[in-house]
Amino acid sequence: MYKNKKVVVVLPAYNAALTLEKTYGEIPMDIVDEVILCDDASTDNTVEVGEQLGIRHIIRHEKNTGYGGNQKSLYNKALALGGDIVIMLHPDYQYTPKLIPAMVNIIGDDLYPVVLGSRILGKGALRGGMPMYKYIANRFLTFTQNVLVNHKLSEYHTGYRAFSKEVLEGINFNQNNDDFVFDNEMLSQIIYAGYGIAEVTCPTKYFEEASSINFRRSAKYGLGVLRVSLGHFFQRLGLVKLNMYQKK
Repeated sequence: MYKNKKVVVVLPAYNAALTLEKTYGEIPMDIVDEVILCDDASTDNTVEVGEQLGIRHIIRHEKNTGYGGNQKSLYNKALALGGDIVIMLHPDYQYTPKLIPAMVNIIGDDLYPVVLGSRILGKGALRGGMPMYKYIANRFLTFTQNVLVNHKLSEYHTGYRAFSKEVLEGINFNQNNDDFVFDNEMLSQIIYAGYGIAEVTCPTKYFEEASSINFRRSAKYGLGVLRVSLGHFFQRLGLVKLNMYQKK
């Protein structure tokens, strides 16, 4: 625990058998109380590896629900376990677990209720192997989003995130899309609700075993991001009233 706050790490997994052990081995268990693994109908032995590692809480989807659907199961379980600080960490080892103490500290000391691990702060994204087209798309989408949602982040597309219990209980994340755009819908809800967001510089690692979406899926994601940001813009102006922004 951190200052009497229960810390839960959630791992959204899909075919993560080759990297799960390395990721899990670097989680700082001196401050982390619970680890939850959700396997989204993997075709490899991700669940078996998780069991061998001694992960107590394993959710297994019999059918693939998508990246967003995976996160919904994880956040609901984390809240059910009484988590006060919830960190979403990809088990493909693309993001380092060594940033967990810093993220927990920021939330646990009531500095910010949300922390993002940014690959764009600093100059590590391209050095870490981020494909150039993804880097350019990231910068373009982030600039556009900052304008439309009236906020300022270095990137909206990181998969390394930490939330306070109050944030997860205060937004309608269960109404969000089950695909990759879930992440952007969640940030849009957080910004619209007025929660503060901190960012910490996160090293980037791209390698063969790390999960990544192809160009076609990336294009679909980019269009989804623009849709979310435009919806946020019109909601902010009072021109529409979208259910995703209503409080629980």
